[in-house]
Amino acid sequence: MAVIEVKNLVKAYKIIKKEDGLIGYFKNLINPKYSEFQAVKGINFSIQEGELVGYIGENGAGKSTTIKMLTGLLTPTSGEVIVNGIKPNEKRIENNKYIGAVFGQKTQLWWDLPVIESFDLIKKMYKIPNNEYKENLKKFTEILELEDLLNKQVKNLSLGQKMRCEIAATFLHNPKIVYLDEPTIGLDVFVKENIRKFIKEINKEKKTTVILTTHDLKDIEDVCDRIILLDKGQIIYDGEKQKFKDTYGKYVFAEFIIKNKTENIKLNNAQIIEETENRLKIKFSHEEVTILKVMDEISKYCTIEDIHMKEAELEDILKEIYKGAHTNVKVNDSIRKNAI
Repeated sequence: MAVIEVKNLVKAYKIIKKEDGLIGYFKNLINPKYSEFQAVKGINFSIQEGELVGYIGENGAGKSTTIKMLTGLLTPTSGEVIVNGIKPNEKRIENNKYIGAVFGQKTQLWWDLPVIESFDLIKKMYKIPNNEYKENLKKFTEILELEDLLNKQVKNLSLGQKMRCEIAATFLHNPKIVYLDEPTIGLDVFVKENIRKFIKEINKEKKTTVILTTHDLKDIEDVCDRIILLDKGQIIYDGEKQKFKDTYGKYVFAEFIIKNKTENIKLNNAQIIEETENRLKIKFSHEEVTILKVMDEISKYCTIEDIHMKEAELEDILKEIYKGAHTNVKVNDSIRKNAI
């Protein structure tokens, strides 16, 4: 069952055309001229109950704008958003009962209160039954390791401690849908792992639908099964994460430990990423050449002592896309055809 339906969604902003100089300043003041900027350009998607979706793209791609329309914070310029059967911007209070949201480092906890008192206030706001609240609090405290934090004032917590508490607060009322906008930004690797583990466990147990926007693609790798890839306000891929990797992750990356190099290495069947006296990093397409052939080429220039290989990861693929390798119209059409 679809819990989110987005149809032909557009969000446009009017921007003043500024002219330089003092005269330009007064012109803008007296008779401003506007141009239109579309942050989101007619996108369509639906999300089923219990899905873990990575909503990704570069800065300015339209991710946060979309999330704000889904939560009801922004009103669409045109198109339609239906969440749990209602239009979020028209029935914000009703919509808020069934969703949770984390927006980067913006807190929903009370700064001067101990964490547990913030949780108690959330309990009252959402009218969470007492047994449900205690059960969730116990479980979240164990998974996110909150025991030593509950009686501390929020203002005295570190960034990682505060974010763990924010995540717990977001899930306390058992929301059907949770929007996580950069939830792991600035956190250390151990806190990130805790948060990822928590999201997966709650999703598995309660079928909570999670939409995750992040620049840390390890979050997507570890948590999500589906990705929606945005570029300049338009969806250029919507489908299974693994299918995306299988289709576009044709490159293999290899690192060689070498010695006795006679001259700079030149390869016909692979691209050199980095080259030093003792180390060589390359990438090549396993559809076009084998590692044995590449090794044969390299051995003409040096002695190979060791080799480490890895398949292209999501981050590697997206770097190629945003460098321009896959962003022409023809390839975009190919991506859409291969999407589920």
